[in-house]
Amino acid sequence: MRIALGADHRGLDVRRHILGTMRQLGHEVELVGDDVPAMCDYPDVAYPVALAVAEGRADRGVLSCGSGIGMCIAANKVRGVRAALVHDEIGADMSRRHNDANVLCLPADLLGIRIIDRILSIWLKAPFEGGRHGRRVAKIMAIEQNLDPRHTADAMLVQPAQDTIKATQLEA
Repeated sequence: MRIALGADHRGLDVRRHILGTMRQLGHEVELVGDDVPAMCDYPDVAYPVALAVAEGRADRGVLSCGSGIGMCIAANKVRGVRAALVHDEIGADMSRRHNDANVLCLPADLLGIRIIDRILSIWLKAPFEGGRHGRRVAKIMAIEQNLDPRHTADAMLVQPAQDTIKATQLEA
């Protein structure tokens, strides 16, 4: 999987750890931002990571800042991005299965490395379920186009990607 990975100064240690984990797992990682502890503004990192995902240059993105909130807000401003601020394993699983989150935002100041590893593992493996959740994601996509989601046609229904379906069938 191609992962765009970024962090501001407060999330730098988390980014370094995740980079090593991702490479060990065989993922292709695009680093965004400098690897120096100098202060930087989270939107300057969130935007290029979110853009890489929205444009298809990355399959998913992972962002970290102190609380995760700023990164999440900034990433969600990019059309096609569904960034989720995740604090635990349940949030990691549900953000993928129900919301098809394509950017994971982690609070560096609030989580330890062991929980970050569990969140990351679950988030990378969990498939999008589609079905009623696909209808809801389609409505989110309608909002991005300034359309009223209450009037979104079923033609916009979002289903799981074929590679996700195949991977899920192999695991069963």
